[in-house]
Amino acid sequence: MSVAVIGAGPAGLMAAEVLAQGGFAVEVFDAMPSAGRKFLMAGKGGLNITHSESREPFLARYGARRARMEPALEAFGAPALRQWVHGLGIETFVGTSGRVFPKEMKAAPLLRAWLRRLRAAGVRFHMRHRWLGWCEDGALRFATPGAHTALRADAVVLALGGGSWPRLGSDGAWVPWLAARGVAVAPLRPANCGFDVAGRDGGGWSGHFRERFAGAPVKNVAAALTDGGAEIHRRRGEFVITAGGVEGGLIYALSAPLRDTLQAGGEAVLWLDLLPDMAATRVQAEVAHPRGSRSLSSHLQSRLGLRGVKTALLRECLAAEDVVDPARLAAAIKALPLRLAAPRPLEEAISSAGGVAFEALDEGLMIRHLPGVFCAGEMLDWEAPTGGYLLTACFASGHAAGLGARAWLERPTGATTAAP
Repeated sequence: MSVAVIGAGPAGLMAAEVLAQGGFAVEVFDAMPSAGRKFLMAGKGGLNITHSESREPFLARYGARRARMEPALEAFGAPALRQWVHGLGIETFVGTSGRVFPKEMKAAPLLRAWLRRLRAAGVRFHMRHRWLGWCEDGALRFATPGAHTALRADAVVLALGGGSWPRLGSDGAWVPWLAARGVAVAPLRPANCGFDVAGRDGGGWSGHFRERFAGAPVKNVAAALTDGGAEIHRRRGEFVITAGGVEGGLIYALSAPLRDTLQAGGEAVLWLDLLPDMAATRVQAEVAHPRGSRSLSSHLQSRLGLRGVKTALLRECLAAEDVVDPARLAAAIKALPLRLAAPRPLEEAISSAGGVAFEALDEGLMIRHLPGVFCAGEMLDWEAPTGGYLLTACFASGHAAGLGARAWLERPTGATTAAP
């Protein structure tokens, strides 16, 4: 029996490996010229393969989809993934943040070793094959350079990615093909994304601030979202000023609630603590200290160590009368309102939210009313922050879909051809 795996990213390749281990003939198809394009890009600055934190906080990273993702993550989570990487001859280490990296930090050696092992196991690859859904007779339809082709398989694993980074293959083009078959698909939305700022007057950054600080990192800050005055989300880290807004690790960690707040029509305000290691009472005392003939910038640098982009943010986000009022300025240093206007477009996001609804799938990740068709990876409706959680879930769901397809193909009774 043969299985078609559509999508040669981590989820698809893992499903292919599990199926090949079960003795099935596996054919992998991908629209790109080579496998793992987005995987390689994700590892360009150092491949963060997973995270070393304990079970409960790790699972909590999947938010509202924790219950749906937990079975796959329990079966093939961070410890199993590290062992699997070691089995490819790639050593790993845990960084100071708890993130896990290959010793060489790069994705290419891991991917090369993996592809060699898959080919040795009999997995066949068909690149530049863009899936176009199903033919009227139920065969899988592909566009290839200069032609169209169709084929049949006894089972299909779809691992086509979400909608971010379309130039690397994750373009969400699969959505209408599944929707046409009655599969529930939540709209694809940006996740782990940057945001445009509204600015003090609603017009974004001022020209002076943008020209001087675009690309500047804002380090050692805390950011919080509030609801009715109470903090509901708080993170600490750093972010980067962009020409139109903000991006970076701290922003990505809060992108889901920020995006959802904006989508609901509410105002999204990120409250920045520019000096998270200093008590508010001390900040108030230092700001109120007589500054004599010194400029405000010199005073803040001398008394609090505030300089550069942090001082500029105070002037950018506050009204002039607030900047010169010591009490208001001190309060703003500990809670500076950064008003956001919109998330950046989906194609710029690191990952995407939305996708195939879990309610449309059975426990083996098979589409309930399309027997023999399984889904895995980022095309499922889940999201997680960066830090190894995205890749772990892609590997884990590919592993789960591979096992689900094996179990379906090995069942003692019933048809063995994937339904259209």
